[in-house]
Amino acid sequence: MIDVNDLRKGVTFEFDNKLYKVLDYHHNKPGRGNATIRIKAVDLRSGTTLEKTFQSGERVQDVRLDFHNVQYLYNDGEVYHFMDLETYEQPAIQSTVLGDSALYLIENLEVKLTFYQGEAIDVELPITVDMDVVEGEAAVRGDTATGVTKRVKTQTGLEVQVPAFVNVGDRIRVDTRTGTYVTRA
Repeated sequence: MIDVNDLRKGVTFEFDNKLYKVLDYHHNKPGRGNATIRIKAVDLRSGTTLEKTFQSGERVQDVRLDFHNVQYLYNDGEVYHFMDLETYEQPAIQSTVLGDSALYLIENLEVKLTFYQGEAIDVELPITVDMDVVEGEAAVRGDTATGVTKRVKTQTGLEVQVPAFVNVGDRIRVDTRTGTYVTRA
């Protein structure tokens, strides 16, 4: 059991027989009375979000997680397949569990897979990923006083706001935490 005061962003815990990963955490201490801890968490199996307020001193069930370095292989629509770099096993994860992380998965990308009791439940992406631009709108020439940007689409379907000089066929580096353009690769 862990105290709810230890629930920070990224911590995984069990509540009502479901696994949750904390997305957002706020600690509020009023002048009188107990502190309240408000969290926003995602159910790692179904992808639904939970907003919950706990009183200071409450406890939730801690879970033991295993981490494996894997390489992304392919997806067949609903299921994403990986290969463990040590054992060469091929675990798979449903697209509903991955959520928006699936937009950053390109072939042969090395990621860290989180396992709970032998079941793959989450993926930890690298901070940046290099992606190819496959589609983009034309930029307006001459309007450079405001730092012109345009929207482009990568090979995975991710849409990114980029500077006007980025063209179709270019390779760009994208921050996986925010989904923003970093630089041309």
